[in-house]
Amino acid sequence: MHLPRFFSALLIMFSLVSLAFDAQATPFIPSNGKQVLEQLPSRTDPAQRAFAELRKRLAANPNNPAVTSELAQTYINAARNDGDPRYLGYAQAVLKPWWSLPNPPISVLVLRATILQSTHQFPEALLDLNNVLKQDRDNAQAWLTRATVLQVQGQFAQAKASCMHLYPLAPEVVTLTCLHNVGSLNGDATNSYATLATAYKKYEKNADSDAGTKIWVTTLLAEMAARLGDVIAAEAWYQTALTLASPDSYLLGSYADFLLDQQRPAEVVKLLKEKTRVDALLLRYALALKVQKSPLAAGQISLLDQRFEAAMLRGDTVHQREQARYELHLKNHPAIALKLAQLNWAIQKETADLRILLEAAAAHEPQAAAPALAWLKQNKLQDLTLKPVLARLGANS
Repeated sequence: MHLPRFFSALLIMFSLVSLAFDAQATPFIPSNGKQVLEQLPSRTDPAQRAFAELRKRLAANPNNPAVTSELAQTYINAARNDGDPRYLGYAQAVLKPWWSLPNPPISVLVLRATILQSTHQFPEALLDLNNVLKQDRDNAQAWLTRATVLQVQGQFAQAKASCMHLYPLAPEVVTLTCLHNVGSLNGDATNSYATLATAYKKYEKNADSDAGTKIWVTTLLAEMAARLGDVIAAEAWYQTALTLASPDSYLLGSYADFLLDQQRPAEVVKLLKEKTRVDALLLRYALALKVQKSPLAAGQISLLDQRFEAAMLRGDTVHQREQARYELHLKNHPAIALKLAQLNWAIQKETADLRILLEAAAAHEPQAAAPALAWLKQNKLQDLTLKPVLARLGANS
């Protein structure tokens, strides 16, 4: 069964929440007038033609929320696929007539929530989603988005409750993925992985299966397998995801982290060499170069210096997880890394957030890991990738 186009596009939530996008923000002065600064998209590119057509329709009817929402959603999709945060700005600009209204049309509320969560304004996003659900209890997009935001905040019981509402509203594989992704982080990793893997194998045989959904599910299965310590299965799921369509920034970042854990930096360099326009991917590229002791590492670290400095100047706190990794593993500043990781942990509690907090604490102030270790125990998270840092902290895995 095909997902409705708008609902299928919502799967970007899982990428936008989990991986912050940020293009190079610092001014660049070319050395000469012939230097190419950026390759602009061709007007014949299908995505650009779609933008042009939607903009034309919106210009003819600027107060039409349906056309506005379709164009905004198309921009958000592009942000996910290309890792270009400018598209999120375009989406917000399109929604400007309704952006500040307390009760805009439902489609606008959902899109506003999507953009708010992408900048880690989770309470504000939840307010919009709750507003949607007061008006439309059968809005599958809102339930899935709400589940995602609650999961990122570590509110697993509430996230599962939101997933449960999807049963009569969404394809079975979407509901099961929502539920078992949460379960895999909350004491039920082995069963969640096995159940979702079985459901996916059934779904992929369906002639109407959706490529975007398959990439979403296989990427999550790869991450589950990695946390369970099944490296062979994780590699197989990642390879499946990579061959389904052109990989987005979230998949590339997730696979790069897996490769770094497996001491395969050369493959990370090959994977990300042409993808460094996205800060999160530049970070992983630089980490791989440093592991290789490559002479290219210094230049990439310098570029990250500029990007994070620019982010701090504009008050951007979205990328604190990435910046903590940069400070700890590339700059050898464990005290700064720990502070950033703690600030990030106060906002979001994904496994990557937990890991960098534990690593920074182990490097600088082991007792600072206590709240995170208590959280880990309380939520019964099973993640064998944490084993090395837990050993350094003298904690039981």
